[in-house]
Amino acid sequence: MAQSYPIYGQIDGPIVMIGFGSIGRGTWPLIERHFEYDADRFTVIEPDQSSHNFLRQHRLNFVDTALTRENYREVLGGLLEPGKGFVVNLSVDTSSLDLMKFCREMEVLYIDTVVEPWEGFYFETQSNAERTNYALRQAVRDEKASNPGGTTAVSCCGANPGMVSWFVKEGLLTLAKDSGADATPPATRDGWARLMQTLGVKGVHIAERDTQARRQPRPRNVFVNTWSVEGFIAEGFQPAELGWGTHETWFPENAHRYDVGCQSAIWLDRPGAITRVHSWCPTPGPQFGFLVTHNEAVSISDYYTVGDPGAPDYRPTCHYAYHPCDDAVLSLHEMFGSGCQQKIHEILDVEEIVEGIDELGVLLYGHAKNALWFGSRLSSEETRALAPYQNATGLQVTSAVLAGMVWALENPQAGIVETDEMDHARCLEVQRPYLGPVEAHYTDWTPLQDRWQHFSEDIDESDPWQFRNVLAS
Repeated sequence: MAQSYPIYGQIDGPIVMIGFGSIGRGTWPLIERHFEYDADRFTVIEPDQSSHNFLRQHRLNFVDTALTRENYREVLGGLLEPGKGFVVNLSVDTSSLDLMKFCREMEVLYIDTVVEPWEGFYFETQSNAERTNYALRQAVRDEKASNPGGTTAVSCCGANPGMVSWFVKEGLLTLAKDSGADATPPATRDGWARLMQTLGVKGVHIAERDTQARRQPRPRNVFVNTWSVEGFIAEGFQPAELGWGTHETWFPENAHRYDVGCQSAIWLDRPGAITRVHSWCPTPGPQFGFLVTHNEAVSISDYYTVGDPGAPDYRPTCHYAYHPCDDAVLSLHEMFGSGCQQKIHEILDVEEIVEGIDELGVLLYGHAKNALWFGSRLSSEETRALAPYQNATGLQVTSAVLAGMVWALENPQAGIVETDEMDHARCLEVQRPYLGPVEAHYTDWTPLQDRWQHFSEDIDESDPWQFRNVLAS
């Protein structure tokens, strides 16, 4: 007997999916399961020939072209219907802001997983300050301020950025309950920020450990990953960025501040994919992570700011602490060591993965209980039973896209929104069936523990949760 799935709503008009890589391929069956829509009006825009056989086999309409600055209005305009439908942008090298603005002109719902620029931006832009996610995000926030309200466009709604912002709120409520504080969900942004402040949270790591592996060893000169290789390389070459908290007493020599926008973050004059930090996840315990730039590092610190953004009363530090799958770590070492990008890219397919999980959550630290990790511990084995065409990493992303689409359909006139601003409980209600175990783990670990004592380090023993101690020498 076929399994039945909840139908969350009806999408009238065309659905246009931009990009059909590993995330697009995994998102399509979730759309098919959970929405009523006209399958004849579902169209994929995908220039990569490697996806075309799949699209033909499943009789999906597709346009074999790459969206560019010059053609996006013509291509999308020929597929969309004013006032109806949905654009699901899961691509690289397309301007999220331009596509978002066009969809809002057409009064068509829109969602993406990252603020993406047009092709060439990451490697051709000379100014590191302009290449940051802070700058990309600020352009979207400026558009929101200039044109408030209107048709909903959900910005940065994948696993991270995206789902992890909902985990922060759920983690805060868990910490409040376990601390004997008021665990009533706040109704406003200021209420959430003051809850975090009252609980004494100094910061948040987006703490992830991916242990998915296959039997075949990684070939040399091949970049292997569990999600978009192009996306990972692009963000890895951007400067490391982090939300900068009010508890910090030290400032890195290679760091730079912003004097425009929300001023919640700083950037380091160093690629994120070779900048290591000390962090913690339930399975490995203490681990190194890469301080790869992500939108949520900026948005979470911004959302939980109390007071004047230029001189806040409270703000948490926030950054990614990412340990990708072992093959991706070796791929990074090879790429940065050789100074050349590998020409061959491989994404670990769920059918070839023989073990491992993607353990992705938020580590709320510095409070009376020291640190709380809250997140998803999804295995490849569970993923195979839950949804087709994706591994555990992919399902954490695609299920967040599903949740964001549901929220947009239910809130069609919310304007431009980030996941921090959405109803986290509703979104997790939709997403949770696809996340495997979602768990809370307390730990007494701090960045000052388990350090090698043979060599001197520039650390601050008065406060273990200073970024000075988190940053690896």
